[in-house]
Amino acid sequence: MTRRLLAPLVLGAASVLALAGCAGGTPSASGLTDAGGKVTVVASTDVYGSIAQDIGGDFVNVTSIITSPTQDPHEYEASAQDQPTLKGAQLVIENGAGYDAFMESLLEASGSTAEVLTAVEYNSTYPGGGAHDDASASPSADDTDHGHEHVEGFNEHVWYDPNTVDDLAKAIAEHLGKLAPDHAADFTANADAFVQKVAGLKDSLGQIEAKDAGAKVFVTEPVPVYLIEAAGLVNATPNEFSESVEEGQDVPPATLLESLQLLDSGQIKVMIVNPQTAGAETTQVTDEAKAKNIPVLEFTETLPEGQTYLSWMQSNITALSNALAA
Repeated sequence: MTRRLLAPLVLGAASVLALAGCAGGTPSASGLTDAGGKVTVVASTDVYGSIAQDIGGDFVNVTSIITSPTQDPHEYEASAQDQPTLKGAQLVIENGAGYDAFMESLLEASGSTAEVLTAVEYNSTYPGGGAHDDASASPSADDTDHGHEHVEGFNEHVWYDPNTVDDLAKAIAEHLGKLAPDHAADFTANADAFVQKVAGLKDSLGQIEAKDAGAKVFVTEPVPVYLIEAAGLVNATPNEFSESVEEGQDVPPATLLESLQLLDSGQIKVMIVNPQTAGAETTQVTDEAKAKNIPVLEFTETLPEGQTYLSWMQSNITALSNALAA
């Protein structure tokens, strides 16, 4: 949300996933890059890459750093091979709040002067966030790096929150319009169409709430919590269980026992697992849920193959609705 001039630094060597593509080029007088006549956009994950593609349409060239459904963005380590991608970017989209901390390292190492949009700053529950109240607003100089801080107790998986995505889409359109003013109207129209489709997702969530409000859900990690809350459902997971899984730590034995007893109690209607952070304890509670005939769904942090952000979210919502009806 603010232009940064960043100094290069050296990144440690690390193995990384292959990039989905790399677009370079120098901005022309019209604001578009010379190479292919498109604005160059880089996103930390293909979730944000898909949103940017929907907004930018034919006038953007989008590269996502993480595209594999098996890669946990929390654990991704950037290397020097990633730097040229960021260096050529005009607009960068990251999640923030420590979720994709590798982006900060890349931005600094590449010397990028790209505009940076940080998704958590459009979430009303993020401390100092809520930029969605005025999607065109930019943070003050004092707040420039605020969106990159990890905040204890904050759920950083904000792409599962329809309201955050609404306002991020509008901000993407605005920033693309500044980079390529000749196509500002196209970006605005695409954002309006995107937001309309997000409204359809909200309607689907409202239908779940109308039928199943208050139903209890067990999540192995906080990934889908915004979505289930938007559907009027209750996250009944012991906090220490999901937090331990998210942080890659062992679940305390007492918390694991509490979780198994909760599944045995008959209160849980659906379990949602993040397969990108699976471990022994998640396998144990998943097996217990299946033994009790509790539907088990998988919600990931990156796009399944062949899906866009919108189709993926609708698929998740449909799966949740069907599981509750089972």
